[in-house]
Amino acid sequence: MELQLLFNEYLQVKFNRRLQSVQTGFFEYGLLEDDSAELFFADRKDESFTEWAYALQPRDPNYTINPDWKPVLSAHFKQLDVYDELILYYLLLTINTTTSVIKLNPFNAMNDFMKNYCFFQFAQLTDASRLNDEQRHQLSDFFFFFYLYAHPVNEETLYSFAFNGKDLVHTKTGINIEHYFSLYHDYYIENLDKHRDKLFLAPHEITACKTLTMELLRSIEGKSPKLAMPVEEGCEAVLQLINDVDYLIHSYSENKTTLFGIMRDFLSDNRSTPYRDHCFSTLLQNYVCYILYFTFDEINDLVDYFKGTPQWCELIINKIFTDAIFIRKIMKQNQIDITEYKQVIEFFDTDAREIYLSSKRK
Repeated sequence: MELQLLFNEYLQVKFNRRLQSVQTGFFEYGLLEDDSAELFFADRKDESFTEWAYALQPRDPNYTINPDWKPVLSAHFKQLDVYDELILYYLLLTINTTTSVIKLNPFNAMNDFMKNYCFFQFAQLTDASRLNDEQRHQLSDFFFFFYLYAHPVNEETLYSFAFNGKDLVHTKTGINIEHYFSLYHDYYIENLDKHRDKLFLAPHEITACKTLTMELLRSIEGKSPKLAMPVEEGCEAVLQLINDVDYLIHSYSENKTTLFGIMRDFLSDNRSTPYRDHCFSTLLQNYVCYILYFTFDEINDLVDYFKGTPQWCELIINKIFTDAIFIRKIMKQNQIDITEYKQVIEFFDTDAREIYLSSKRK
């Protein structure tokens, strides 16, 4: 399966782009009754890509005083216990549900945006030659933290993994995740009859799930070609910056008004569709993660450029601060007090003031 085709189809369904749908290998998207969507096997509509793993969730040992069972892969990983197995399962679920199109509401919209934004960025870092190794490593950890945080996962799972080079590993056991997931799928292929009470796939279907999970994992590890947001009329300049992090960084370093001008031109076009709005939100968070992450004071130049059009300045500032909480993490890491940036907070709306200023008054 080509991950780019699946990604295009995901965006097509998520933002109702009204383009011709394509079958992505073994899978195709199907709408559910609540207007969410899942990948289903193309030749059967009763089983989704994510559903098979739900049925295999391990027993939770945290509700037992002395767990007396072994992980299913204990023969392969002697260092693995049932607590680790559950955490690894949560990671598998997190990765697989990257393909899910959920029904949005005010309580999950930010997390949904952040998880999928981070997934898109992993492979972008591989080709980001204008970042040094340390910067790429910092951003890789940053994106992976929010990828898990926004799923969401529990705190134990959130801090259980790290990158060793490009390999994702379970830090407590040192288990290589790609190796673990490969053996995990192989186990259920080889022991299908033992689990017929809750597993209703054929061996070739589990193999298809394995292939897709591995492609998703390799993208997270930066081992796959970078994904690209598909074209949209009127968004060409925005998408060029989104799809080429090097170009964004270079353009900004050469003449930052190039980036600001593209933002201005997008807003002056005054056309709104869900996909166009998503592209603009992505561009603004790229500005946060690739510019402000390393030099927060650059935000002053953004305000200086747009303060003559206060309506646009307010819109941009509030999307930067409330579409995601990346900037909140950046400020915390660098001990930045936003109240020292008077020219920024004067454009805060009610939501931004509640998030970033209410705690300052206490």
